[in-house]
Amino acid sequence: MFPTMIGTVVIAGIVGYLAERSNFTHNGILQSIIICVGGAFLFYFVRLMFGIGFGSAGLNAIASSVGALIIVPTHWRK
Repeated sequence: MFPTMIGTVVIAGIVGYLAERSNFTHNGILQSIIICVGGAFLFYFVRLMFGIGFGSAGLNAIASSVGALIIVPTHWRK
């Protein structure tokens, strides 16, 4: 359980960094990483409590990180 949680955080951090560097978001690197890690933690605990997920922990981390970046707007575009 603990290595899965650490892997989820690492994957979420990488997704947040790559999303910012590829201009998918314009939040800032640290903010994007925080959003991704928060979304991945939320989905990880939902998976533990209810068993809802995509099968692999890595795919869950990627999907929840991208979903959190889409749902949580932190930069108002003009």
